[in-house]
Amino acid sequence: MRVTREHPRHRSIAVVSRGMATRRELLITGLGTTALIACRHGAAKAGGEREDEEEVTPAEDLMREHGVLRRILIVWAEAVRRLQANESLPPDVLASSTAIIRTFIHDYHEHNEEQYLFPRFEAAKREVPLIQTLRKQHEIGRALTDRIAAAANPAALGDPAKRAGVIASIADFTRMYRAHAAREDTVLFPALAPLVGHKEYEELGEKFEEDEHKRFGEGGFEQVVTEVAAIEATLGIADLATFTPTL
Repeated sequence: MRVTREHPRHRSIAVVSRGMATRRELLITGLGTTALIACRHGAAKAGGEREDEEEVTPAEDLMREHGVLRRILIVWAEAVRRLQANESLPPDVLASSTAIIRTFIHDYHEHNEEQYLFPRFEAAKREVPLIQTLRKQHEIGRALTDRIAAAANPAALGDPAKRAGVIASIADFTRMYRAHAAREDTVLFPALAPLVGHKEYEELGEKFEEDEHKRFGEGGFEQVVTEVAAIEATLGIADLATFTPTL
């Protein structure tokens, strides 16, 4: 193979040229970055938001909330295991976890779905049978939560019949919401943005955030996750590694 050697003078010119191009690129990039930061800073100040606040889309918001639901289902699975094995169960585990399901899932998450998502799909005649089923499952889910909450105390759990009723209600709730959340995550939520368009999609995100802060304070989602983690720690299941099987 023939190798062409570059003359030193030509090489120096090339290096200088590249250096000038690099400086120009850096200058342009810097100006663009500065402008972008300024725009974001102005938008954040205009909206009264923290400058470092992350932007979460409506679909991502709803899916994160499903993550809270799934972690409570894991808590309930451990509670059921202990009840069936006659092992000690901290008295407030069911009460506190059920309260999160009621306030965060039913009153907030499902409320937003019923107020902002379902009507838009129904108006567009999209996924109507699915929406009908989801609405019915919300109704059944609230009834099951009420049953679990009514027996979430040591006296009721000490009664064999009531304890069996709680275990059955948790089993029904878990079976339904595993399918419910999975169908929303893979069918409904991905179809939301194309259905409503970019502008309305952003407006929905703002409405979700406003409602979240109104109900749960500035901590919002993160505060609820902290509460769930505390319940997991009480049960000794906070470490994810404990769920890894030994092969």
